[in-house]
Amino acid sequence: MKVGLSVYGTTYMMGLHPKSGQPRITAMQLMQRAVEAGLEGVEMPLQVVEGEDIQTLVRYAEKHRLYVTVASGGYDPDKLETAMDMAVRLGAKTVRTVVGGAHYGGDRRPMAGRWQSFMQEVLAGLAKATATAERKGLQLALENHQDVASEELLWLCEQIGSSHFGITLDTGNPLATAEEPIAFAKRIMPHLKHVHLKDYWIYLTEEGYRLVRCPIGQGAVDFPALLELFAEHHPEMTMSIEVGALEARHTRVWADDYWPEYPPRSAAQLAETMRFVHTHARAQADWRTPHEKNEPERAVIAYENHQLLASIAYMQGLMRTFRGYTPLHDQTEGGWLHAN
Repeated sequence: MKVGLSVYGTTYMMGLHPKSGQPRITAMQLMQRAVEAGLEGVEMPLQVVEGEDIQTLVRYAEKHRLYVTVASGGYDPDKLETAMDMAVRLGAKTVRTVVGGAHYGGDRRPMAGRWQSFMQEVLAGLAKATATAERKGLQLALENHQDVASEELLWLCEQIGSSHFGITLDTGNPLATAEEPIAFAKRIMPHLKHVHLKDYWIYLTEEGYRLVRCPIGQGAVDFPALLELFAEHHPEMTMSIEVGALEARHTRVWADDYWPEYPPRSAAQLAETMRFVHTHARAQADWRTPHEKNEPERAVIAYENHQLLASIAYMQGLMRTFRGYTPLHDQTEGGWLHAN
């Protein structure tokens, strides 16, 4: 198993947020920062590759034994083919995508009456894109991006029926579709291609619960249990650290109109999730991030940096105790990760 760095979750630091005044990070800078942090790979969107010398990136990745995953979006097969072409040039093995449709927090209410037809469109687009992935020798991995539930991910995998199509598991996002994270992971494990390492603090609300970003290992997700699953079923898995978004996600499971577009769920399934939520719920407090409080950019960057450093330290500590793992690189005491 390898732990790498994603650009998401630190979008102010990396110049990707619309309100960030920082220069946008480049692919080479992202790779260098991963090496500085003692990590073993990168996950990056096409926008950070623009203007880069691809062969230089490939040589750097090979020299430092970094895995590369390309982050794309949507289910348009032409757009995904563009991402796949870049993945081939970069030596990446996996292209991750999302389908959208639902609002964050698993909210399908804006899609009332249209969700099933939407999923048929998703199936058609991803099936065509998977045929392209097969020709190019790549893996196309659909993320549970607070939109599709485990039942629908499994349905897509079964309908497409290709070893070149599977799932990117975001470890925190099952909670947004009212699913317990470990149970979710077990259900989709046969189709797992890539992992986003993410954790959440949980705050109860009148309509359900709110998911608030936090450093990995400080929230509700049981990472030792997840690593055991990955080691058993996918010992070569690549996992990208992705601290949650700067805006909290509200999952309104008690709202009357939350459920109609969801697959049927049993009372036992809902009870499993809500037991988990109540077990891990935090005392009521001001949960807002500096971004949500409209604090200065430097405060948001410091907040992102602190949570990223804590997440890296947790994962490296956990991996060192996990079956003798040691990172390829030593984390430096200077440089970007300690300068902000």
